[in-house]
Amino acid sequence: MDETAPDIADLTLDELRLALAPAIADAAIFDGWSDEALVMAAEQMGADVDVARLAFKVGAMEMIIAWIEAVDFAMAAAFPEEVVAEMKIRERIRALVQFRLDAVAGQEEALRRALAIMAMPQNIARSTKRGWQTADLMWRLAGDTATDYNHYTKRAILASIYGATLAVFVDDQSEGKADTRAFLDRRIDGVMQFEKVKAKWLNPERESFSVTRFLGRLRYPAR
Repeated sequence: MDETAPDIADLTLDELRLALAPAIADAAIFDGWSDEALVMAAEQMGADVDVARLAFKVGAMEMIIAWIEAVDFAMAAAFPEEVVAEMKIRERIRALVQFRLDAVAGQEEALRRALAIMAMPQNIARSTKRGWQTADLMWRLAGDTATDYNHYTKRAILASIYGATLAVFVDDQSEGKADTRAFLDRRIDGVMQFEKVKAKWLNPERESFSVTRFLGRLRYPAR
């Protein structure tokens, strides 16, 4: 136990949400994202149950969002600038996504239930916003500084890749989640190829097609 960590009774509600979220996810494997899971986590962590309920008064979505944010914080701590500095951009993105998958390994049933809740019509807007924020964090940790339209396209694409990978991950029974790893590699490879083609196409110095030059070559073919 970390003796320097603050007593759980001294945490703010926001801090308490992050502290309890992983334990709630463990309990949600059996009890779903429910009050029962919240009570079990609070008792396990030594938190006041009524205060814990106050921290998650919105219900299941509040618990799920806190779980995602807890993984965000852990990911940010695991990938300081000096860690990613020697990695290529593809390796950075893959490592960040893989970290998130490893962080929830063993909690697939809780993840499955969370994804179902997040897909409910009343939760889609908040789920989409949270997915964008996570994709934004991954790109920032990867060193992205784009401020033009690339800023948005990169995050939209990464959010899509991450969401699709989670869908594979929850049902993956292969050894060491090999199928998920292979799926992630294929998706990232596809995006990297797309980025290369896009960069070439948008390069203002590239040789552009000229109808006049083309017709001239037809009339006066090169010798």
